[in-house]
Amino acid sequence: MKVTFITREYPPNVYGGAGVHIRELSRCLAKMMEVDVRCFGEQEIRDGSLSVTGYRPEPKLHCSDQPKFDSLFNTVLTDLLVLMDRIDADVVHTHTWYAHLAGFLARMLYNVPYVATSHSLEPLRPWKFDQLAEGYNVSTWIEKIGLENADRVGAVSKMMKKDILENFSVDPGRITVIHNGIDLETWNPRPLSDELRRRYGIAEDYVLFVGRPTAQKGMEYLIDAADDIPVQVVLEAMGADTKDYENRMMEKVKGKKNIVWIHENLGDVKNVELYTSARVFICPSVYEPFGIINLEAMACETPVVATAVGGIPEVVVPEETGILVDPADSGQIAAAVNRLLENPELAAEMGKRGRRRVEERFSWDSIAAQTRDMYRRLREEKPAGETGS
Repeated sequence: MKVTFITREYPPNVYGGAGVHIRELSRCLAKMMEVDVRCFGEQEIRDGSLSVTGYRPEPKLHCSDQPKFDSLFNTVLTDLLVLMDRIDADVVHTHTWYAHLAGFLARMLYNVPYVATSHSLEPLRPWKFDQLAEGYNVSTWIEKIGLENADRVGAVSKMMKKDILENFSVDPGRITVIHNGIDLETWNPRPLSDELRRRYGIAEDYVLFVGRPTAQKGMEYLIDAADDIPVQVVLEAMGADTKDYENRMMEKVKGKKNIVWIHENLGDVKNVELYTSARVFICPSVYEPFGIINLEAMACETPVVATAVGGIPEVVVPEETGILVDPADSGQIAAAVNRLLENPELAAEMGKRGRRRVEERFSWDSIAAQTRDMYRRLREEKPAGETGS
């Protein structure tokens, strides 16, 4: 069996959870089948059963009257470039709205069953209007076309499935829930090195946030909570959707003596150290279809304080692996963090339970096997040349 992934993100161009998902899923699936990844960029990789090809418009399109349309126009053009190379896979699998147009067209052009996985939904992210302007209306339309015409829709959580059903006309029987996973070998507890502490000015006692500076991640509520948290708050935040939001957060941080902002992605190896030595990991998102960052923290035996939104309650078990709080509530965030700081034995036990939970439920090998089985069932339903609804 062969699958063609179409995706905006693939290393080194990874901006969030979707990119991590695709990197790890493609690696594990390649142990079971041929995997052809077509992504946005300049990648060119051939490694056994895994091949990766990057595509990018040259020159890029530029709309002088409305530069916020540039991302949309270049996304559509890249999708078309991807399709100019013949697809001979048994299944095409796209990830996020950036690739769904390509999957929808591939279904018709190459008579191949089409799977579309949602890692977030455009209708639930209205703040993206700041990024795309009226192009947001088009990204939402592309997502609608992609999901409503896919032979199978992948959802990364049960809550994501519910959101899909509420926002799109999709038969519930066509939606398959397959969670994100974690590389258990890479994400193993390892304490923070003295070199990293010195380089970034990280204190002995600190709590941690990792994520993009975007309204979705709820950074402002953690920044406000920092006033009532008695230890250092470390923010590893980069890859903003819009500079406006990031600049506003930088203004909020000014004068906060207990906040250290690392404006870069330290990479998995160093992040393992950062997670492991944190007293608490904090996920203050207002919208989070799954939240791989919580798995990363749990794998490093770090207790989690997270908002009870989206797929997070399917990952973080309240009072077992962490504490769940209401979104957009700085007071609850501070209170939950302080409870764990004041009860180190409880925090340590939650961390150990978190590690056990990811080992039992969220290995990438298990996620890949579930994905392969989804492809097999789809091929049995729709043999080659029978992709009509």
